[in-house]
Amino acid sequence: MAPNNPNSPNIPYDPLPLTEFHRSSFLNDPPSPHASGLSTPPDMHHPDDLTTDVPSPRFLAAALYEGGGLSNRTSFASQNTLGSNAPSAPNSSVYALNVHSSLPQDDLAYDQVPYGERGSESGLHSPLYLPEKRAAYIDPSSKSKRKLLIAGAALAALVVIAAVIIPVYFTVIKPKSAAAVPSSSASAPASPSSTSTSGSLAVVTGGNGSKVTTEDGTTFIYSNPFDGFWYWDPNDPFNNNAQAQSWTPALNQTFRFGIDKIFGVNLGGWLTTEPFIAPALYEKYQSTSPQAIDEWTLSQAMAADTASGGLSQLETHYQTFITEQDFAEIAGAGLNFVRIPLPYWAIETREGEPFLAKTAWKYFLKAIQWARKYGIRINLDLHALPGSQNGWNHSGKLGTINVLNGAMGFANAQRSLDYIRIIAEFISQPEYQDVVVMFGITNEPEAPVMGQSALSRYYLQAYTNVREASGIGAGKGPFVSFHDGFLGLDQWAGFLPNADRTALDQHPYLCFTTQSDSAMSTYAQTPCSAWSQGFNTSMSAFGMTAAGEWSNAVTDCGLWVNGVGLGTRYEGTYPGDWPKVGNCTSWTDWRNWDDTMKQGIMNFALASMDALQNWFFWTWKIGNSSTSGVVESPQWSYQLGLQNGWMPKDPRVASGTCANQNIWSPPLQAWQTGGAGAGQIPASVSASYAWPPATLSNAGAVTSLPSYTPTGTVATLPPPTFTITSGKSVKTAAAGDGWNNPSDTAMEMVAIATCSYLDPWIGPSAAPPSPLCSSAAAAARAVAKPMITHPTGM
Repeated sequence: MAPNNPNSPNIPYDPLPLTEFHRSSFLNDPPSPHASGLSTPPDMHHPDDLTTDVPSPRFLAAALYEGGGLSNRTSFASQNTLGSNAPSAPNSSVYALNVHSSLPQDDLAYDQVPYGERGSESGLHSPLYLPEKRAAYIDPSSKSKRKLLIAGAALAALVVIAAVIIPVYFTVIKPKSAAAVPSSSASAPASPSSTSTSGSLAVVTGGNGSKVTTEDGTTFIYSNPFDGFWYWDPNDPFNNNAQAQSWTPALNQTFRFGIDKIFGVNLGGWLTTEPFIAPALYEKYQSTSPQAIDEWTLSQAMAADTASGGLSQLETHYQTFITEQDFAEIAGAGLNFVRIPLPYWAIETREGEPFLAKTAWKYFLKAIQWARKYGIRINLDLHALPGSQNGWNHSGKLGTINVLNGAMGFANAQRSLDYIRIIAEFISQPEYQDVVVMFGITNEPEAPVMGQSALSRYYLQAYTNVREASGIGAGKGPFVSFHDGFLGLDQWAGFLPNADRTALDQHPYLCFTTQSDSAMSTYAQTPCSAWSQGFNTSMSAFGMTAAGEWSNAVTDCGLWVNGVGLGTRYEGTYPGDWPKVGNCTSWTDWRNWDDTMKQGIMNFALASMDALQNWFFWTWKIGNSSTSGVVESPQWSYQLGLQNGWMPKDPRVASGTCANQNIWSPPLQAWQTGGAGAGQIPASVSASYAWPPATLSNAGAVTSLPSYTPTGTVATLPPPTFTITSGKSVKTAAAGDGWNNPSDTAMEMVAIATCSYLDPWIGPSAAPPSPLCSSAAAAARAVAKPMITHPTGM
C-alpha cells in the first residue's frame, strides 16, 4: 500500500480532473466470449456515451510523484508435452473475445462431447470406447455356450484394453486436445477430479465445470468461462501444462512481457498481515499490552496468549485466509498473475524479533503449487525488510526507517541483500522458474528519505545477486522489478541500460491525500488523465513498467486503511490538519450501494486497467471484521467487487476505456526481454552505482557504521516434498535443493564477534557505536567490497 504514516514526508500533488463517463451495464455481465452472433464487440466509444463536466481539482496518491512470438518449453520433470500447442491471444484486446478454433467432429476435446453421452465418473463409458463395448455384448436371446465364452473373452479383452487406454486418454489425449482446442461450452461439466484410491483412474486435468479435489479432500467446481484448464498430477508435480485462459500462454510457453498483458491481483494480508486486510486478527488484541497495530505487536500479543494457541494463530491464518480455491477463482476471473507479499521472516529471524519464523515460506510453496495447477504466474514481492524500508505497518513494524538510513541502515541493507539472494537462488531453479517469473526485490522503499543514489546502488547490487543466482547468460531467472521509491517513473528513465529483464513498479493510489465528496461517477476518466501518459512513456524510456498496486478507493475511508487508531482524512480524524469532508458510511456500507454507485466504481476500475496496462490490483480479499461481521473496506477487495457487481467479470473489456490516450504499442526492446544485448550494462554505469554508497542519510560515512561480514551459514530455503507412487514403489520427487547456482559460495552476512551493533530497528536518530570494533576486527569488516561481484557478461 501507499504511504499512510503520519510521520512520512509531505509531498505536494497536482490536482486531477474528474469527468462524468457512462458505460453500458453489459460491462458488469458481458456476454459469453462464444455467444452466438457476437462476431463484433459492441461499440465501446460511441460519442453519445461520453459527457464531460467542467474539470474540478482532484488529487493524486502518495505513490504517484510527478516529476516476439511464443516459444514452447517442455515441462520440467515430465516426459509428455501436454499443452505445448495451447492457444495464446496475441494481445489482451476485447476484440479477441470471439476468436476460437473449430475442428472436425472427430477431433473434439472431451469437454466438447455432450454430457449425456459421457458416462460415469470412472471414465469407462467414454464415447471413444462405446463401439468396442457394444461389440462385446451378445444377443440376450442366444443360449449358445460358445457365444457366452466368446463374449466372456471379449469382455476380458475390453477390461485389458480399457486399463491401458483410459489412463493414456486422460493424461495425454484429453489434456493435449484441451490445450489445442479449449472447450467452447461454458456449462457442460468436464472430467471428474482425481482420486487417490488404489487402482482407480486419476484424472489430472479439467476445464470449466470440472470437479476439483483439494489436498484436504474437499471439493469444488472449477468455473472458468475463458477456456482455461487446471492440471495437477501428483506423480508429475512440476508439470507446467496448465493454462489460466485461452489468451494467456500456458506455463510451458513463454509469457511475452510487453505483448501479453499482466492482469494481476495481490494476495495482500496473507503472508504479510495488515490490520485493514485481516482485521479480525488484530481486533482481538486491541485491549492488550502491547496493542496490536502491526505484525510486530500482533506477534507479541499472540505469543503471550497461550490459551488461544500463541503464535500458531498466525499459521491458522495462513491456512485459511487464502486457499487453493482462491487461485481457481482468480483464474476464472480472467486474471493471470498474482503478486504475493512475502516478509523476510519467512527465511529467518534474529535476536529480539518476535515474528513467526520460517512458517510463511511453507505456505508460499503451496502458493507455487496452486499457481502451477491453475496456470497462474507469480510476482514474488519482498514486502518487509529487517529494520523496515519505509516505517509503515506493512513493513512489519510501524515507526522508523532503518534500511539505507540511520546508523543501522547499512547493516540492514546487507542483510536484506542476503535475503534477496537466498530467494533468487530458490526461484531460479528449473522446478520453479516458469511459475515465479518476476521478483519485486523491495516493496515501497522510501527513496525521499534514503536518497535515490543510495537506493540505485542497492538496486544494482540486488539485481546482480538475482542474475548471479540465475546463472550466467541472458534470459535466465525472473524479471527483477524495482519500485520507483515514490520518486516518479520519469526519475528512472534509462536506469541500468541493457540490463537483463528489469521492470519498474509504481503504486498509483488516489486516496491518501486531499479528500473530496464528489460522487464516484465523476471519477470515470480520472485514471486515464492521471496515469496513461506516465506509464506509456516509461514503457519506452525504461522498459517493462507495471502497477504493482492500485485500488478502487478514492477516499481513505475504511476500517484501519491508514492504520490502527489513525482515523481518516475524509472525516478529519487523521493526524495533522485535515478538514472534515464528510461521513465515511456512504463509502463503506457496500450492502446498501445502489446501481449508480456500483457502476461508478466499475467505470473507475475499467479506466484504471486500461491506463495502467499491466497491473496488480490491491488486493484480492479483505477479511470480515469480527465486530461487524462484514468487509469494512470494500473498494479494496477484488473478490467482493466480482461478487457484487462493481468489478468486471472479464478484464479485457477495459480495453479502449481511455480513448485517445496514446496507449503504448509493443514490443519492448530486445534487451529488455532477454534478447540481443541483454545483460551488457556499460561498465561506466556499473561503476557509477558501485556498492556500497560512501555515505547514508542520517548516518554519514558508511565506514563509520556497523556492518556485517560474510562468515555465517546461509539460511537456504527448503523445497516442498512430493511423493510419487509407481506400482508398489513410493519415492520422493526431486524438488531442488534450494540453491540454483553452485558457484555462488559466499556465506551469509552476520555480526562480527568483536564489533558493536545497535538494535536493527532503533531509528535514525541514534549515533553509531564508538568504537565500532576492536583493532583486531577492523580488517574483517570489508565494508567497501560488494558481496557478489558482477559475473562475466553482466
